[in-house]
Amino acid sequence: MRTRDGRNKVRGMHFASGLRIVCTALAALVALLALPGALQPGRDARLVAYQPLSQGQDGWICEMPGGARMAAGWAGEALTGGWLARAAQSESAATRKPLRVIRDPYPSFSSVAVDLERNEVIAGDENLFQILVYDRLANTPPRAAMTEPRRIIAGPKTGIEFVCALHVDQRTGDVYAIHADTAAVMQVFSQGQKGDVPPMRELRTGGDLRGRGLAVDEQHQELFVTSQHNSAVAVFRKQAAGDDAPLRVLQGDRTHLANPHGIALDSRNDLLFVSNHGQVSSRSAALVDPGRPLPRLLGERLAVPGTGRFLQPSITVFRRTASGDEAPLRVITGPRTQLNWPAGLALDEVRGEVYVANDTGDSVLVFQADASGDVLPIRVLKGPETGLKSPGGVFLDPKNDELWVSNYGNHTLAVFARAATGNTPPLRRIRSAPLGSEALMIGNPGALA
Repeated sequence: MRTRDGRNKVRGMHFASGLRIVCTALAALVALLALPGALQPGRDARLVAYQPLSQGQDGWICEMPGGARMAAGWAGEALTGGWLARAAQSESAATRKPLRVIRDPYPSFSSVAVDLERNEVIAGDENLFQILVYDRLANTPPRAAMTEPRRIIAGPKTGIEFVCALHVDQRTGDVYAIHADTAAVMQVFSQGQKGDVPPMRELRTGGDLRGRGLAVDEQHQELFVTSQHNSAVAVFRKQAAGDDAPLRVLQGDRTHLANPHGIALDSRNDLLFVSNHGQVSSRSAALVDPGRPLPRLLGERLAVPGTGRFLQPSITVFRRTASGDEAPLRVITGPRTQLNWPAGLALDEVRGEVYVANDTGDSVLVFQADASGDVLPIRVLKGPETGLKSPGGVFLDPKNDELWVSNYGNHTLAVFARAATGNTPPLRRIRSAPLGSEALMIGNPGALA
């Protein structure tokens, strides 16, 4: 099963989002089965009508068993990218209970940040759509089922979905959160907020910018967001809200951005670091209707057919103010680097080191910040004693000389000594599930069969 990252893993699913996706897939399948001449008596789906569904778009209305009706967008001879599922389902279809459910009932940590002033650790939970706050010194005993958080932000009013990156304002304690795939927003929750509460501020980034990584430049009051699907970095004012446009966008073939995830700033040297999984396709502004203004970011609709390609995973290093189709100053990539779906990044500006949550490698890699090319890491944190499993986020705590890692694969936050290396056990571990509970890693499934 492919996931929102194009992975072979499966990640935490929200029922409503999953249902929408499954309905969309069914609508497309039904439309294909119900083409004129293809429909046969006794089939599970039957064609009901061919009619306009929305402005400029016609489609097939198909009926499913039990009376449920599905609509699939149609343009000429091909299904459109934005299939519609507008037809109301019958009461029997809507209330029918599943025979069984496969789900992970526990929080799965995608990201981590530490409030150094208030001694709190903040974790993003992609599985149950939550932000959880713990005592920084918490350490789950082996016999305990889990560690109870100090507070939880969750519920419909929060708008939290696949929260995948966090930032904590060390002065105010405000928590910034970005969401993968579904919610094109960046949210800010004030220090101490809990429960089902709306964010104090929300930036609507737009459908072409569904964020993956997040970093804040306090000195210049700027907010950096990576756009995974469209291989870009967008920079906003730190206080941006509503429909504010980005100050600048970094995107294009020369950038070598390819499915970017993590992002970190080196304020001492005025540099920007971005981790890349490696999948990319070219975009062209020439495909934009001349009568319309250029979009903020060149999205999937402007992808050039036939340009999709797989690059090696990498860390690209840019000027902090890089924009447009600007080439990186240097790139860390190659088999010696051991990069394998590199995710969250953290910079140690004092020691000149960059930490990488190496997701599929079940490791944390550390490179010299001025490294370039196919180089070996200077340290590798990896092995059964570390407890690292699909790490997605890292946070460097210079005040307490500690390194925090969020493990999506086993419901844990782990904290290590700053210079830990090899098969070293963590100093402390926060668990959100009973010891040995398997993280199913189901998330935003695209199709079922």
